[in-house]
Amino acid sequence: MNKEILHSAIGLLSRREHSEKELLQKLTVRSFDRDDVKVVIAFLIENNYLSNIRYAESMIRNKVSRGYGWQRIRQDLAQKGVHKDIYQPVLTELGVDWYEQAQQAYEKRFGGTSIADQKDKAKRLRFLQYRGFSIDECMAALNPEY
Repeated sequence: MNKEILHSAIGLLSRREHSEKELLQKLTVRSFDRDDVKVVIAFLIENNYLSNIRYAESMIRNKVSRGYGWQRIRQDLAQKGVHKDIYQPVLTELGVDWYEQAQQAYEKRFGGTSIADQKDKAKRLRFLQYRGFSIDECMAALNPEY
């Protein structure tokens, strides 16, 4: 096993959790041989230094606290190579009320201001959709009586 790759990987993991795919990309960008990197990643997984479950938990908690919706979080996790079987139990365990999350994101961004016209309403809707909320969650945030 290449010690230089191992030290680089542990250095990256000491700063924050990474997914397998993300760590593989970061180490191959540093001009390490892909096969050697895979050996190191297997070692890290075997010794519980690297865990996609811990990464998913960390990312979901971070994104929820920053006001993102489930669709955006799911997309980000998929982009980082985390499979649905890994993050679905984490989501169930957290028990987030996505309607409340959408309302909080809306209030934080727009405060108590009223919707001026259709253009303003469309802007607010796009904001919530970009944050990863479903259309039902967005409409509930825009119209509390929805």
